[in-house]
Amino acid sequence: MKRTQTAEEREREAKKLRLLEELEDAWLPYLTPKDDEFYQQWHLKYPKLILREADSVPEELHKEVQEAFLTLHKHGCLFRDLVRIQGKDVLTPVSRILIGNPGCTYKYLNTRLFTVPWPVKGSTIKYTDDEIGAACQTFLKLNDYLQTETIQALEELTSKEKSSGDALPVYIAPDFPRIGMGSSFDGQDEVDVKSRAAYNVTLLNFMDPQKMSYLKEEPYFGMGKMAVSWHHDENLVERSAVAVYNYSCEGPEEESEDDPDLEGRDPDTWHVGFKISWDIETPGLAIPLHQGDCYFMLDDLNATHQHCVLAGSQPRFSSTHRVAECSTGTLDYILQRCQLALQNLRDEVDNGDVSLKSLEPAILKQGEEIHNEVEFEWLRQYWFQGNRYKKCTDWWCQPMTQLEGLWKKMEGVTNAVLREVRKEGLPVEQRSEILTAVLALLTTRQNLRREWHARCQSRIARTLTVDQKPECQPYWEKDDPSMPLPFDLTDIVSELRAVSSSLEAGELRPAERHSEDQTFPCH
Repeated sequence: MKRTQTAEEREREAKKLRLLEELEDAWLPYLTPKDDEFYQQWHLKYPKLILREADSVPEELHKEVQEAFLTLHKHGCLFRDLVRIQGKDVLTPVSRILIGNPGCTYKYLNTRLFTVPWPVKGSTIKYTDDEIGAACQTFLKLNDYLQTETIQALEELTSKEKSSGDALPVYIAPDFPRIGMGSSFDGQDEVDVKSRAAYNVTLLNFMDPQKMSYLKEEPYFGMGKMAVSWHHDENLVERSAVAVYNYSCEGPEEESEDDPDLEGRDPDTWHVGFKISWDIETPGLAIPLHQGDCYFMLDDLNATHQHCVLAGSQPRFSSTHRVAECSTGTLDYILQRCQLALQNLRDEVDNGDVSLKSLEPAILKQGEEIHNEVEFEWLRQYWFQGNRYKKCTDWWCQPMTQLEGLWKKMEGVTNAVLREVRKEGLPVEQRSEILTAVLALLTTRQNLRREWHARCQSRIARTLTVDQKPECQPYWEKDDPSMPLPFDLTDIVSELRAVSSSLEAGELRPAERHSEDQTFPCH
């Protein structure tokens, strides 16, 4: 079934269409370093965007990071994601892997990625190969370095904003010396700055343009082929920074300087494009990225501006370090949610059924909400990505087994709710309140199960390799004796709707409100 667009998606699509209509057949202007006003425009309109050129990064770190990229690629650890955009499954042109704090996840384009853990202090992680473990250690080292650089850049930005004099451009290159921290930088600012740079994950990207049969053209400025379309990075802590390390595999014949006679950006060189969101007056920027360059998006830049990645001619890796918003995206979080849902569960009785401590509608509704959350935000998200995570580590195997066991108990809870609603003698008002609490959630569960099952069977899913072929899990056949309820909830949802409708009709006849003859149809 086709997913209905959210209000945010509809608004974004409408803005895009209005912008394209305003442009008609014209291109918006954009600037590259060849343009005289490039740095002035950067300073005035993009002051929270910073570039650290490769020669400012320690040579030994360059060597380690670039070897780590190649190691993960050699071991087949990066995968193209089958993401959901406007109700359609699309295979990303970029291959990715998420590395970060153990138990963290990062969600983008309706896809939850699970970290391959880097070896933080106190953790015990078994990697499938020592080289993979060493690569994860290197990206943790890069993370520490970029965090330090980000804190310094944020301190410079704070000093710049607080100073009364003319500030230097935030673009950091040999011609622009660093700005000092300044005496106005206080302790509270320091705490805030560190939290905005507390990177907990990095999303590694790889693409070889020569192996891509089709890449979209940039639609507003005429910047050329895009590896990643215009976007804001999703699921980040508000006003947190993003740091990106670029490793474009430049050939020895490539020149370090752009051809002065070439109009616009050099199509053989990778660039990052920036624009102010939905602004047709301010020129965009196309910033060339060379091997080892790093750039930083500070403060609210990611919210107020959009960026894209413009493809060059050679393969490219990047490591994009983020402060992922993990309040609802860690293993600890979802395990705690499961325990909360199961607090309403009494011990099993002799026949394997379970009983409930409370029939309070709010408690039942909370339990079914958590049931849906663990099934569709965790279990199905994980298995839809096949066995890709086992390429690097078995870290997620035990947690997913544990989550599935807790989810199965929640199936028993749902069955117990239905059993209670079916009991003769249950007051009509109580039955109605329970149905109101759970019917919409069970309907959502049925709809999402259909959608996920269809996605796993789609034509594009069947083209994927064994390692990443989607699995529809949990899945069970009808009348499976180990499961208290069927996978397909169509009949149950229809039954509940019929009873709910009859109860609503009964509200018009007060004499029937407390009739002992009102019973729930047996399943």
